[in-house]
Formats: sequence, structure tokens, C-alpha cells
Amino acid sequence: MTVLTPRALNRALLARQHLLRRTDRAVPETVRHLVGLQAQLPSAPYPGLWSRIAGFTPDQLAGPMADRTVLRIPAMRGTIHTLTAADCLDLRPRLAPVLDRFLRTLRARLDGLDLNKVAETARELVEQRPRTYHDLGRELADRWPGYDATALGHVARCRLALVQVTPRGLWGRSGPAAHTTAEHWVGAPLGTDTAPDPLVLRYLAAFGPATAADVQTWSGLTGLRAVLDRLRPQLVTFRTADGAELFDLPDAPRPDPDTPAPVRLLPPLDNLLLSHADRSRVVPAEYRHHLQRPNGLLPGVLLVAGTVRGSWADETGRDGARLTVTPFRALSVRDTAAVTAEARRLLAFLSPDADTREVRIAPVP
Repeated sequence: MTVLTPRALNRALLARQHLLRRTDRAVPETVRHLVGLQAQLPSAPYPGLWSRIAGFTPDQLAGPMADRTVLRIPAMRGTIHTLTAADCLDLRPRLAPVLDRFLRTLRARLDGLDLNKVAETARELVEQRPRTYHDLGRELADRWPGYDATALGHVARCRLALVQVTPRGLWGRSGPAAHTTAEHWVGAPLGTDTAPDPLVLRYLAAFGPATAADVQTWSGLTGLRAVLDRLRPQLVTFRTADGAELFDLPDAPRPDPDTPAPVRLLPPLDNLLLSHADRSRVVPAEYRHHLQRPNGLLPGVLLVAGTVRGSWADETGRDGARLTVTPFRALSVRDTAAVTAEARRLLAFLSPDADTREVRIAPVP
């Protein structure tokens, strides 16, 4: 069985993530190919798509969100993702076990409740008008006195396909994290197929080659080795250098490992960093500690030659906009020039109206 080196896996992943070369695909098509974008930070999908789509402008995502063809919903790992409406309706039932597993951790706080009745009542409330989890939980607690409002809110989150309504997630605007059902927001029913097989194939197209543990890390589902074995006739297999079995689609891109990889600046919590059990294909072991944050959020990251080599953050104030790149080791003169150029382009995208813009390369920590 062919062995794929970490560099070969890196280039395959970057190609599928449109990080070797920006794509000309439309935003909904790109969002679909990527199986969504991590969106716990409402603004993160915008620089994420800017790094992947040639000529991307904020309106290209804000428009589909406003017309409800793209939306925000808990999906993989139970975390908020920006998905196409079609994927929301199809994938949410396939990911139901992830949220069901979380709900089981709250059994002691929900003892004696008819969870179906709670979910039905929650549906009526959020379809009357969108509500935040806090408000929804409080109204449910009024109907079920003695039960914890937060836990009741989680019943609604886990039993219903709740989307965050706009203006939440629109570029340059803000709004409460208010929810209604996907069915009500989109005007179409959820899918009825709960089999994970199509989800696994979609993952391989966007993130492969991958192990069973990788697919499970990305999705939050368990027992996927059996699914991959079932799909084996449709797939090709490889080995990692340490002998783990990798699965992939036969015609998916696997570029030459020597393919050049350009500098990229990815937003906090980008799925590139969250979608494999073994992150070594993009995060060198010696830099992992730099990505740890007390709040658990991954920072924006700098990719040089395809792997994480630093972090970045931006700020805008009265004196203008600044983007600071913090390399984890000294950059060459050539890499410094490339990083500075990409950072200037990103800062112009993030702060188009700033009177002044500054890119700063910070000292190595």
C-alpha cells in the first residue's frame, strides 16, 4: 500500500481547501465544497473565504446569507458553521447523534421531563419570533418550573435544527444570536436520511486523505470505521508513515508534494486546523503550544510553505487599522516580504475605510 508522507498529505489538503490556488467558484458552491466554514466568530468566514476565492468581497457571502441560501447553524462537532441551506437541511439529521450525545450529559438536570414536549413548545416559540437561547430557556422554565433554564435551552438546541437569523453574521453588522427553525427560515423540510455515508464522502473530498479517527474528529460522530469499511469499494487506501490506514476518493487531487504553497492568513478556528485527529500535516509539533489559548479559541494563523508558522490579529481604532503577525520562528527575507504583502492585502479587505493601515511583524515569542 502506498505511503503518503506528511508533506504529501499537506499538499492534498491545501489543494482541496483552495489554499494552493484561489478558486473562481461562486461562494455558495465553495461553501458547499468545504462542507461549511467554522463560524463561532461571526466574522471568521469572511477572511476564510477571502483566502480561498479570487476577488472575494463581503457582499458575496452577506448576500446569500440575507436571502437565506447560506445560514448559520450548529453542525459538525455541535459547533456553529456557515452552511448552504441545502446542506443544512440534508446534514443536520445526519449529525443528530452529536447533539443527542451532548443532551445525555444533562440527564440529571432534565429528569422527569418529556423532552419531545419541550422541543415542540420551543418550536412554537421560535417560529412565532426568533429568540436567543437565554430568552428561550427562560420562557421554557416558566412553563416547567423547577427546571434549569439553560438545560431547557439545550433541549431546544439539540432536538431542533435551530439557525441563527440575520443580521447576525452579516458583514459590518451585528445582532443577537437569535434562533428559529431551519424549516421555518428556509421554507423547506429537513431531510429524512440519517445515514452518515454521504457526509463521510463529502469530508474526504474537502479534507482527505484521512483516517477513520480524522473523520470522527471533524464530524463529532463515532463508529465511522464501519462506515468507511462499507464504503471501501468506492475508495482508495494509503498508509501514513507510521502505518495508519488512510481513505480517499479515487479522483480527488493529490498534488506532487513539491508543489509550492503560497503564504496564507487564515481566520481564528479555521477548519483547516480542526478537522483531523492528527494535525501534524499542517501544525508542526514544536508550534502546537503557541496555538493554545485560555478561552480555547484558536487564533488566526499564518501558513508559510503550507504549514503553520505564526499567528495574526488585527485591530481597528481611531488611529487606523493594524494587523500584527507573530512568527513562531524567524522568517527569511523572502518569506517576510511575502507575509507582509499578504497581510497588507488582508488588512485592506478587513478595514477598507481605515484612514491608515499598518502591518507589523512582531518579534518571535
